Amino acid sequence: MSTIINFLLDSLRSPWVLFGLFAQFIFFLRFIVQWVVSEKAGRVIVPAAFWYLSVVGAIMIFVYSVHRKDIVFIVASFLSLFIYSRNIFLHIRDNNFSKDVSDKDIL
Repeated sequence: MSTIINFLLDSLRSPWVLFGLFAQFIFFLRFIVQWVVSEKAGRVIVPAAFWYLSVVGAIMIFVYSVHRKDIVFIVASFLSLFIYSRNIFLHIRDNNFSKDVSDKDIL
């Protein structure tokens, strides 16, 4: 048990590990924002802030992954940027991004 604790404490001394953890926190924060907005509205809403946090988090995770030379996370974070960026583009274009899409619009 103390070996695991020592490993964790030693890892936290690295600025890159702290950067990676902060990147994951930013990425996670998007779900908190979406949850709070949906709770206030009483229905499911994906606010624009969700996508902006997604882009920032994905860029930070990409930078961390490049530093770590981790091809899995490099590819995943890079490809996800296209989806997040597209949704931001749609938000800017339509300027009413927080509206829900009904099931009939999806099907």
